Amino acid sequence: MKPQVKADLAMLLVTLFWGSSYLFMQMGLTDLQTFNLIGLRFGIAFVIAALFFHKRLLKTTRKTIFHAFIMGAILFGVFATVTEGVKTTTASQAGFLVSLTVILVPLLSILLKNRPETRVFFGAGIALIGIGLLTLTKELHITQGDALCMATAVFYATHIILTGRLAPQTDAILLGIYQLGFAGLFGFLLSYLVESPKLPSTPKAWLAVLALSILCSAIGFVVQTVAQKYTSPTHTGLIFSLEPVFAALFAFLISGETLTVRGYIGAALVLISVLIAEIDLKRWLTGKRSTLSKQDLPL
Repeated sequence: MKPQVKADLAMLLVTLFWGSSYLFMQMGLTDLQTFNLIGLRFGIAFVIAALFFHKRLLKTTRKTIFHAFIMGAILFGVFATVTEGVKTTTASQAGFLVSLTVILVPLLSILLKNRPETRVFFGAGIALIGIGLLTLTKELHITQGDALCMATAVFYATHIILTGRLAPQTDAILLGIYQLGFAGLFGFLLSYLVESPKLPSTPKAWLAVLALSILCSAIGFVVQTVAQKYTSPTHTGLIFSLEPVFAALFAFLISGETLTVRGYIGAALVLISVLIAEIDLKRWLTGKRSTLSKQDLPL
């Protein structure tokens, strides 16, 4: 099996875990405050990953720590916005809004002088229509939760691009481990400053914290960092397009959560926009390998 195929399968498993994370965040927030949940989630994930790779920690360099600090700060931005966002929006709606990451990755690549293909701009236009149907109220207002989830997509796209650039420059596993530690540290610091930090007090909250820590963070972000050594950031974004599908599925199966008819139409348009932006339909129809052109790769 080729390294890229292995990386893609690993990223698919990670996407499944992340699809469940919106529901677990909502569960955890019934007992914990936002930064407290983030601190516990990434603090526990860091300890687990560090223990598992304890011998590898001896190879730590200042360069790795510096890169992990930057990535950890952006990762904290991702989860500070989405964890606060799911308080006032549904888990499935949050999943579709965060999936805008896939549109933003090639668009932000413009800053690296990598102009995306025309279909990306076409997909972005469809995404805007989908967002409107999914989020706008009768008064044409977007809720705070929806706005925060869209901010999450910006942070997330930045994180994917940065990971694609930094992972090949250092030990990817160590980079993945230390970024968890820094994200948890930022969470604990802000929780101490503006909240009342505590441990979970209910079995439901503990289940949420442990699922987020082990599956969605310790395994998820270390595997992502390693896998991105063998696949492009935009290709990673394509696989991540399945995350809202998993999010909606888990939300329906576990909590019976559904969207309105207009919401489903908007969600479908967001998902279609992601697929349009990432799949070269012409190459696919002619049987050619539908991967991204070299100009899309920021590495």
